[in-house]
Amino acid sequence: MSGARHRIKVRGFTLLEILIAMSIFTLIGLASTSVLTTVIDSDEISSQRFEKLEGLQRAMLTLERDILQAIPRAVRVNGEANATVMRGGQDLLESEADGIAFVRAGWHNPQLMLPRSTLQAVGYRLQEGQLQRLYGNYLDNVIGFEPKVKILLEDVTDFRVEFITKAADNDSEELTWQESYVGTVLPLAVAVTINSTNFGQIRREFLLGGTGA
Repeated sequence: MSGARHRIKVRGFTLLEILIAMSIFTLIGLASTSVLTTVIDSDEISSQRFEKLEGLQRAMLTLERDILQAIPRAVRVNGEANATVMRGGQDLLESEADGIAFVRAGWHNPQLMLPRSTLQAVGYRLQEGQLQRLYGNYLDNVIGFEPKVKILLEDVTDFRVEFITKAADNDSEELTWQESYVGTVLPLAVAVTINSTNFGQIRREFLLGGTGA
């Protein structure tokens, strides 16, 4: 050979091919972003749902603890003694539905170091879509005392309490739920029904074992 150089032709990408490749990568990026956004939104919704579920569990545990620890102890009302140990029914405690009030034991006070009793007067009511727990540090408070309010649950549409007491006829074994109760002894049982926007209707029934006057 005469030593002539062989030229190798290198063919590059055309503008059309580059545009097509860019379009493909753009579509892949958009699809990935959409999937990632959906996953993030789902995670946020799940977290919010889980927080609401935890709030419901805390509220029901608090309610259960209080009612099961109810004791037949009356408190002064506006400074005056009375014999009522539990009250429940429509409009009680300025509730927009039902309310309930009683005294519960088991209020933790290690070695009685705190300047209060181990008993606590508590109440439950519905106001502004909130299930509220009312309480104070002392059982027999002075006139004008305003209880502390703790919000247990949001987005509540209704709150109902019912009670089982002995039938009026002592010879009758029939026990029925009553919509209100004012008694000097604890009822036999208490039922609480909560209607929630997030969880629907929730009903719990608690056996107290009172004499049900």
